[in-house]
Amino acid sequence: MMKVYKFNFIKYHNNPYKFIHPFSEMELIALLSTGKGTWGQVAGLINHGEWDKIILLGDDFAKQFTTEKPSEFIQIDLNKKIKDLREEFLGKLKGKIKGTEVALSIASGDGKQHMALISALINLPVGIRFAALTREGVIDL
Repeated sequence: MMKVYKFNFIKYHNNPYKFIHPFSEMELIALLSTGKGTWGQVAGLINHGEWDKIILLGDDFAKQFTTEKPSEFIQIDLNKKIKDLREEFLGKLKGKIKGTEVALSIASGDGKQHMALISALINLPVGIRFAALTREGVIDL
């Protein structure tokens, strides 16, 4: 059963045993890497969601990404080996996240980058909610 919350944006929640308080603090972490059209997904997610904080992770090229909402960009060397990449994510994210869980967008990037980022977040530790923008609005997967 899917619950629908209507506030500033529509939020779909597919986890009926765990209530999400719609006013709780939620920070967005988004990876900006390669993939045709993936930056558009991240931009739409930023623009259509209500975020308390936005953290963007990417390489030197990703600095070109712009958004009208305030965000923090953290430069990462995405070409590192997976273990080194995880350690870099972990080190640069430590102390940046205030809540106990984050909304995460991995629409951009490859499997190695995704695994390193997810592993780093789990080891902070912080919970993860995958966020995506669909025709229905911002959804929690």
